[in-house]
Amino acid sequence: MNYWTELSIEYANQRSYLDDLFCVYPTIPEGIREINRVHWEEIEKAFEKKNNDALISELLKLNLFPIKDSYIAYLKRDHSSIKRNPKTINRICGRLYEMGLDKIFERCSEPKETNRQIGPFFRRWLNTKSLGIQPVTLDEFTKNKQGAILNGSDKQLMDFASGELNYKHSKGLDFIGRFNGKYVIGEAKFLTDFGGHQNAQFNDAISTIQTKDVKAIKIAILDGVVYIKGKNKMYKEITTKYKDLNIMSRLVLREFLYQI
Repeated sequence: MNYWTELSIEYANQRSYLDDLFCVYPTIPEGIREINRVHWEEIEKAFEKKNNDALISELLKLNLFPIKDSYIAYLKRDHSSIKRNPKTINRICGRLYEMGLDKIFERCSEPKETNRQIGPFFRRWLNTKSLGIQPVTLDEFTKNKQGAILNGSDKQLMDFASGELNYKHSKGLDFIGRFNGKYVIGEAKFLTDFGGHQNAQFNDAISTIQTKDVKAIKIAILDGVVYIKGKNKMYKEITTKYKDLNIMSRLVLREFLYQI
């Protein structure tokens, strides 16, 4: 097994892994979403008058629609489709009337899911100089060949990796660094559970480090349930199928980078 994967598994199972990880991912649920009082009054009026088109139009203006339906995204992107598709609108509104206004308000004001909030935390952690180096702008990163971490937008990281490191994968990167004259690229994921979306996140990170002909050391910076020993798919794969890949926790990342 890859040494850094093994070290990550040991860390997760023998030390204060979750306590230490909280410094990187302080996943504190946000409060309820604010709904503008005037806008909510328009929703109430449409609901009381059973004005289906107006009710859908007003609810689509909120950040969170109160029900999950495969057609909501289409309606949100093309408001003119509301008038053209009365059967779809009636079907959705039937569910809304059955819910009632109190439940609609409750659903629309739900806090963001924790795993939707954690995306930016890894880069925030990098910017606290946690790896001993303050990340720098693209201009500073390209001026010399000294040890550095690139601090840029998703597009800047992608463009640099594509243009300078022959990175041809479609997935973006969370990390580009240069240590001891060698480039390191990686994707960071916090896997909060097994199955579904989390498996897809795991597969995204694996596909990144399997990209061929990249002029850099490729790493998957994974944390969460992936290191729980057992028969779960993620653990089995990092210890067998992908045992030779650079898969590691960000809690051992600093040691990895400085031994390159």
